[in-house]
Amino acid sequence: MVKLVALYRNPANAEEFEKHYTEVHMPLVEKIPGLLKTEVAMLKGFPGQEIKYFKVTEMYFESLDSLNAGMASAEGKASARDLMSFAKDYVEMYIGEIK
Repeated sequence: MVKLVALYRNPANAEEFEKHYTEVHMPLVEKIPGLLKTEVAMLKGFPGQEIKYFKVTEMYFESLDSLNAGMASAEGKASARDLMSFAKDYVEMYIGEIK
């Protein structure tokens, strides 16, 4: 199993970001073929700790091939285009292999 991990830094306008993320972006993500589940977590640091990210999204797929196929699909491309339209300055993405 693999997961696509998106880490989000604090956006300039958090309210606008969250509205778009919840109402537009996540409905697109949920349509990606091969997506098994998605987890979204708001991050908080320990007392006195400054954190770089405020949110993490993890998208789970059966395999790297399944992730690649999903992201190459029309739905995956629509999700990626949307992400770049509102979060390109705030997001970092990684692929994790679950052991």
